[in-house]
Amino acid sequence: MIRRPAIIVAMTLAGLLATPAFAQNNMSPKAQYAYDSKQASTRYADDKKLCAEETSSKARMQCLRDAKTEYDQAIINAKAAQKAGNSYASQPSKQQQQVCADCGKVVAVNVTEKAGEGGALGMIGGGVAGALLGRQVGGGLGKDLATLAGAAGGAYAGKQVEGHVKNSKVWTVTVQYETGARADFAFDQDPGLQSGDLVRNSGNGITRR
Repeated sequence: MIRRPAIIVAMTLAGLLATPAFAQNNMSPKAQYAYDSKQASTRYADDKKLCAEETSSKARMQCLRDAKTEYDQAIINAKAAQKAGNSYASQPSKQQQQVCADCGKVVAVNVTEKAGEGGALGMIGGGVAGALLGRQVGGGLGKDLATLAGAAGGAYAGKQVEGHVKNSKVWTVTVQYETGARADFAFDQDPGLQSGDLVRNSGNGITRR
């Protein structure tokens, strides 16, 4: 039997039962195996030195057999860890598995004002008002011309006034998708979104997620 302090025995057993080291650091499976096998060889060499201190040949032989058993088990564990590490490395990353093509993040929200267009109602109303104003000046043919001019000017003014009243705001939301693509969505009302919000496609628009 190998004579080691209790703390060394405990550390050895803990090393044998520990989870594969590749899960705890950034070593490749091959590099981890090289490290583990070197550690096993170092422990085996130390054990053989301890065995040489045994007082009888029988005790020395038993000590060497125990040391070899521990060494062999450490190599088996190292190989198992390497195999598990290769399997782990060949699996798609968690990030790749969870890419959502319909999911994205708001990167910009721009508000612009859309000019309205005056309709027939504005032209008729403005024309009547302009005609009445035109009849207040001139007389005879001049009065008729003033009426026509007043009606034309009034119609134009009426259209402009109606168009101004119909001015509206447009909210343009720019979305950056997880796939790298970008898209713009226009809203005629405030969608309540701001830069940094997480969204996903919903029909022809987007919704918060």
